Amino acid sequence: METPKKLFSYRKFWAHRFGTAPFLPMSREEMDILGWDSCDIILVTGDAYVDHPSFGMAVIGRVLEAQGFRVGIITQPAWTDKKPFKALGKPNLFFGVTAGNMDSMVNRYTADRRIRHNDSYTPNDEGDKRPDRATLVYSQRCREAYKGVPIILGGIEASLRRIAHYDYWSDKVRRSILVDSKADLLLYGNAERALVEMAHRCAKGEEPKDMHDIRGTAFLSDGVPDDWVEHDMSSIDELNTDRIDKRDKVVVRIPSYETVSQEPELYAQASRVLHQESNPGNARAIIQLHGEKELWLNPPPIPLNTPEMDGVFDLPYARAPHPSYGDARIPAWEMIRFSINIMRGCFGGCTFCSITEHEGRIVQNRSEASVLREIEDMRDKVDGFTGQISDLGGPTANMYRLACSDKSIQDICRRLSCVYPDICKNLNTDHGALIQLYQKARSVPGVKKISIASGLRYDLAVKSPKYIQELVKHHVGGYLKIAPEHTEENSLSKMMKPGIGTYDKFKEQFDAAARKAGKELYLIPYFIAAHPGTSDEDMMNLALWLKRNKFRADQVQTFMPTPMSLSAAMYYSERNPLRPVRREGSEEVKTAKGLKQRRLHKAFLRYHDPENWPLLRDALKKMGRTDLIGSGKDKLVPVGSIRYHNEKTSKDNKKTFYTQQSGKGRRNRNKR
Repeated sequence: METPKKLFSYRKFWAHRFGTAPFLPMSREEMDILGWDSCDIILVTGDAYVDHPSFGMAVIGRVLEAQGFRVGIITQPAWTDKKPFKALGKPNLFFGVTAGNMDSMVNRYTADRRIRHNDSYTPNDEGDKRPDRATLVYSQRCREAYKGVPIILGGIEASLRRIAHYDYWSDKVRRSILVDSKADLLLYGNAERALVEMAHRCAKGEEPKDMHDIRGTAFLSDGVPDDWVEHDMSSIDELNTDRIDKRDKVVVRIPSYETVSQEPELYAQASRVLHQESNPGNARAIIQLHGEKELWLNPPPIPLNTPEMDGVFDLPYARAPHPSYGDARIPAWEMIRFSINIMRGCFGGCTFCSITEHEGRIVQNRSEASVLREIEDMRDKVDGFTGQISDLGGPTANMYRLACSDKSIQDICRRLSCVYPDICKNLNTDHGALIQLYQKARSVPGVKKISIASGLRYDLAVKSPKYIQELVKHHVGGYLKIAPEHTEENSLSKMMKPGIGTYDKFKEQFDAAARKAGKELYLIPYFIAAHPGTSDEDMMNLALWLKRNKFRADQVQTFMPTPMSLSAAMYYSERNPLRPVRREGSEEVKTAKGLKQRRLHKAFLRYHDPENWPLLRDALKKMGRTDLIGSGKDKLVPVGSIRYHNEKTSKDNKKTFYTQQSGKGRRNRNKR
């Protein structure tokens, strides 16, 4: 892997003389107070502005400020005309546009395509403060506000829509968001390195649309330069080998937008190749034809090293929402207000998850010193801190300092996951550094309790019993949430998740540690309904497992095909991109697509809810499993019909259910 220029080694832009802003300005009045006549860069985002390193625009803004640029921010602008996009004047260099911390369609719609009426990234949890496909709309308004100003796309919406992608909400394949937005450049993944280089080059007069050599970027071109070698992976009619051409200038061609929008199996092929080219140590550039233009993806960015990560997190964040929001409550801020992020990235490779596609498979770690400084900063700065830290984690709770034991092997590895189908023998699973970090964090004056709320990879945790003991003794309250996602191999193999036996092994160690600590603790497992590859029988078996283990899930998740994920490729193509794709002989993936079947799969997860019993009874009869209808521990739903009525009290609303079982009236009250 090449050695990149250090993130904070650039000569600062001349405007650094203005110093550090308490908050990035959101108005001309704030600019005047800072002594600015203009902004060098204006960021436009679909989120409220919270100056905290968990909010992407705060990180990007502070990183650019540290390079000497004057950075303004326009948040959640009214998008029906250009006026709000002129609030800070014309930027000297470019507009940076993002939908926010979430894809705008995921943010606004449920898995059943119903509109959400709240938004955690908006003051007072209000909905409808950002448009559908916000990146596209904001880009258009920026262009209308100031023609000729370069537009740079970033954030998770742009990152996961950087190539032709299946869009669940329109149920079709859409073009790259770079093509539809007509932006100059797209930055994907953790973009600090690409952004800083691009900004300095832009300040020297170079046009962003002409910057074709920056890693972690996408741009449009007229063709492939003569000095590049093209490796064609766009066809499945011929046997293509995933060979690595050792020449420097090699570009991999994937099927065109026009092709993948008409031939689902070629969409699966494009998805497979894209994910194989995700290791920054050996990834090659990718091209995909969109009409007469070539969409060009440069290899992923080189991960930040620990000093660079420290530099990003040590920037002077106010750790608070912008003062203009007053006393308004921002739920996303409340959730992370007293949490600390210790790392980035995830090598789990779960097919339904966007973390790996966005943050990469190589975990980027902060130093102990930086984490401890942030704890002290939070203690001293954040109103309401009582000594309780809500999380010390990241995308995954226990991947801190875990990595390939041999850098030379890591740089040539083509695996999509370091832990599936089994934990790689080259992966260091020693949790010692994380245990030490926990211990030092607990000793910071003023800290009373540290909880771990990030998702735990229990298949890694079982490799370190000492970690489980440390976790249980000091960092778990009444319960710990983990995510087996399913119990059946059909589903787990498509998710790239470990078998349920690993969960059983973790539960055994967890319970033993709880007994040793003299604590009564519980595991709360999470599961997904209707994931590609999951049959009605698989969901039935999961429901039986839940009943045997006395779990009654209140909140369940129905699979949502998010852009660019391998699971979305399975959903759209009904092929398995984890294996070679052929017109004949490819592994087919049966998928619950109809609303009725998706609701049935969700109903199996909530087998205990009387409202689901009629649907489950009908399904069990069709499946020939009437033996599961009746009363008893080995039954899933009772016999008979349901009628219910609402019983209202002055204190709360309770729903009273009346169930007829075997001809005998039985009253069953269930608090909802």
